[in-house]
Amino acid sequence: MTTKTRCPWADSSKPHYVAYHDEEWGVPVHDDRLLFEMLILEGAQAGLSWETILKRRQGYKQAFNNFDAKKVAKMTDAQLEALLQNEAIIRNRLKVFSVRKNALAFLAIQKEFGTFDAYLWRFVNGKTIVNRPQTTKNIPDSTKESDALSKDLKKRGMSFVGSTIMYAFMQAVGMVNDHVKACFKCPRH
Repeated sequence: MTTKTRCPWADSSKPHYVAYHDEEWGVPVHDDRLLFEMLILEGAQAGLSWETILKRRQGYKQAFNNFDAKKVAKMTDAQLEALLQNEAIIRNRLKVFSVRKNALAFLAIQKEFGTFDAYLWRFVNGKTIVNRPQTTKNIPDSTKESDALSKDLKKRGMSFVGSTIMYAFMQAVGMVNDHVKACFKCPRH
């Protein structure tokens, strides 16, 4: 049996990390619900490790109505306050309340562009940017595309959408493919 070579961060002792690397990271997403989920999870990660968020992903799904933006937008202050006691998510007041704020902006974007997907993928001209970095040290923290996306989302009222967070989001939803050259998930052409 041969072992697959993966990006160095996909620690083989952590099955949830390997599954995320192999099945999601860098794979183009065009489903608005999943795009909203990843937007919220990436924002929740700010200042924390991605592993911390992956372990709480199910808790976030339950706390935020399976990332149904319409339902999240209608959450009351009391419901959000109650979530600050929920150990299944990151209990940071600004992050918890930003989920509703971001849902409202997300719905406004959907109304304007038809889908969040249509809005989002304009920032990469509708196709994945494939970088094929030699090592993880060659992967930037942000790019002009993540800068532009961050600036536009902030203008539309979103929080926890800084350029570095948006670059991680773009990697997560396949707008950018940063699998290292040695990784079996790195596109070969």
